[in-house]
Amino acid sequence: MQHIFLLSAYETSAMEFFNRLETEKTDLVLDVRLNNSSQLCGFTKEKDLSFLVPRLTGAVYIHDLDLAPTKGLLDLYTHKKIGWDDYEAEYLHLLNERGGEALYHERYDPYQSVCLLGTKTRKRRSHNEALFEVIRRGI
Repeated sequence: MQHIFLLSAYETSAMEFFNRLETEKTDLVLDVRLNNSSQLCGFTKEKDLSFLVPRLTGAVYIHDLDLAPTKGLLDLYTHKKIGWDDYEAEYLHLLNERGGEALYHERYDPYQSVCLLGTKTRKRRSHNEALFEVIRRGI
């Protein structure tokens, strides 16, 4: 059975981040963030993780926009125009329209330990939590 866990790209140190990947015996870091290239991402920018993850942990790093929210939806949530419940519902609707659960299983079922990389902070939740629940139900 596949092991899936959540990790946030924010409010974590590189040491904590990579230690967690090692502890979980991660073979796939699945980045489901929409935005992963700004300076705010620090060491978790796509270009850095695509280099560091395989070298430090032996895992594969993949950025999958099919499992990310749209810019419009994310903006509504991050600018506090909608709350978590509405954001989650809209994200799940979008995921369903895209066939996200089937895409996940088609692309990532061969991996044993998957890290769903999101953007949770102390003040806001991340859509990777909703994705996790969808995948967990289907396993």
